[in-house]
Amino acid sequence: MPRWPPDGPSPAPSPSPSSTIRKERASMVEPYLRQSPLAHLGLDARAVSDPGSAAVSLCERRFFALVNLRGRPRDAAFLDAIESALTMRLPTTANTTATAADGAVSALWLGPDEWWITAADPAPEAGPRLAARLREALGGRPGAVTDISESRACIRIAGPRARAVLQKGCPLDLHASVFGAGQCAQSHVSKADVVLHLVAENGTNGAAPGAATFDVYVLRSFAEYLWRWLADAGREYGVAIGPSR
Repeated sequence: MPRWPPDGPSPAPSPSPSSTIRKERASMVEPYLRQSPLAHLGLDARAVSDPGSAAVSLCERRFFALVNLRGRPRDAAFLDAIESALTMRLPTTANTTATAADGAVSALWLGPDEWWITAADPAPEAGPRLAARLREALGGRPGAVTDISESRACIRIAGPRARAVLQKGCPLDLHASVFGAGQCAQSHVSKADVVLHLVAENGTNGAAPGAATFDVYVLRSFAEYLWRWLADAGREYGVAIGPSR
């Protein structure tokens, strides 16, 4: 009967399968490889700086930080902690927003214990960095912070007929007497769930007199659908494509 192990020197151990794999420093995706949700439509090639006679202007807001924040609005320590991180107080009135004094960060009220925190920072690490800042501020307090920057697209619709276009597919009353600058709401436009934020109107924050500017946040997978729907709904008023922001 043969012996096991056989007589003689043991064979040299096989090299570890991973020993031939070059180890590289982990890094995020290179910025030049990033694509916005609507990049494939080639919107920049059709963009104009002046909408002319068009009563509606559409553009894509690209590469922004967006963080979902949950917490207790009646907890003063929670509100103080977030204020220390953002240099602004979270809005606690339904469907309102707040913006830091320097305009860099805004908070949108989505529910009694839920907000979106958004920053106009195109850096790839902007979302994780903002989320980390909020988590650090919370410490061990009850709350939840989730970076959702890459899950959403944002389409900006502006002009004298922006409200009329949105109203074709949105069940909310968007009349100026009801839905004013600085307000936000969750709803839908046609078949796309959206968050609407009226960032400017009637000569404020860059809006022309009699015009309104909405940021419409939508799931990334619905971005093209919503863009084409808005462009079609605004055709009777004239639609211009503005430079991406």
